[in-house]
Amino acid sequence: MVKTKIKELIRQSEELILVDFYADWCSPCQTMEKVIQETVSELGNKITVIKVNVDQNKQAALSFSVRSIPHYILFRKGKILWRKGGIIPKRELIGHLKGFI
Repeated sequence: MVKTKIKELIRQSEELILVDFYADWCSPCQTMEKVIQETVSELGNKITVIKVNVDQNKQAALSFSVRSIPHYILFRKGKILWRKGGIIPKRELIGHLKGFI
C-alpha cells in the first residue's frame, strides 16, 4: 500500500522530509504549491518534499491525523519535528524550517 511506502520512506530517511497533504480540488493547496517549491529552493534543496493526495491516500492522511488541507509535516528519521496546516506565508515557512536544517 502507498501508506506503507510513505511510512517506510519517512522512517528510513536520514534527511529532512516535508510531507505535503493536499487535494487537486483544494485552492489553498494550489496556492501553497509555489510557496513550497520556492521555500525548498531558497533553503538549498536540503528538504525533500513528498506530496500526498488525501483523496487517493485516505489511510495515510488518517494515520498522521490530518483533518484539513493543506497540511504539512516535517520528519527526520521517522520523527515528527514540526507540523502546520493552512496557508503559510513563505517568510514564515522559511523561518520554521530553517531551524531544522
